[in-house]
Amino acid sequence: MSNMPRKALILGRNGQLARELQRTVPEGFDVTVLGRAEIDLLDMAQVADTFGTVEPDLVINAAAYTAVDQAETDREAAFALNATAVANIADAVNGRDGTALVHVSTDFVFDGKKSSPYTANDSTNPLSVYGESKLAGEFEILTRNLPEALILRTSWVYASHGNNFVKTMLRLMADPARDQLSVVADQIGTPTWAYSLAKSIWQAGISRLNSEEARGTEIFNWTDAGVASWYDFAVAVQELALQRGLLTRKIAINPIPHTAYPTPAARPTFSVLDKSTFAQAYGVQPVHWREQLGSMLQELATEVN
Repeated sequence: MSNMPRKALILGRNGQLARELQRTVPEGFDVTVLGRAEIDLLDMAQVADTFGTVEPDLVINAAAYTAVDQAETDREAAFALNATAVANIADAVNGRDGTALVHVSTDFVFDGKKSSPYTANDSTNPLSVYGESKLAGEFEILTRNLPEALILRTSWVYASHGNNFVKTMLRLMADPARDQLSVVADQIGTPTWAYSLAKSIWQAGISRLNSEEARGTEIFNWTDAGVASWYDFAVAVQELALQRGLLTRKIAINPIPHTAYPTPAARPTFSVLDKSTFAQAYGVQPVHWREQLGSMLQELATEVN
């Protein structure tokens, strides 16, 4: 077997997941990370040229339009990045023998009307333009029937960098002018640390590359373990941040129904994902979201100090 390093191409350079993917690169990989400044994913010729230059064994698509509420009035842009760009990436992968693709999708492809965790085979019915655009991206991959492609749905992703719920909560909780906070308590899902998601993506990607037989295109779910409402998540953020010195005082956190906090995009009220098939296929066991949140906040505390 050759000792030459394998080549991985990560798309979506400036996103929180791409940064964690770079932090968790396994041994034996040369990695190229490209963002909007380096590649126009809507330009098929440029995508094909880039793939020809990089010659990736593994492509990880972490590029996405993720402004959920903005997408309601910016449908064209959401579909461009979440569907058209994905079609271009899939075509470029399809043109390369032996190249594997991992594409990141979302719990927003479901309508939230189920009361038990969603499996990868459950019927989709997105409630928002964002969800529709991400589902359209999945279809672009599925219709091409790639020999080694994996669509990985995840939810409620956060990291120590970038814009996310945890960072927003910390900022609001630290505001001296604020003595209370109201957070939606009737939308249920699972917070997911981008670091753990990145490690799981690498694990699956390596497994795909090492596979003797083409498995075709498969859909899996991956999040951290456990269940939470946004309210539960906020309470945990405050509790664990106080323990680590990231906050100096406690404020009241009030649970409210989502109807009291209307948003342009409708969100699924229940979007817990069943991870069991991914865990079995790739040998990755999820860690509880509270433990992962504690690890991420510890990272932040170490940076501050």
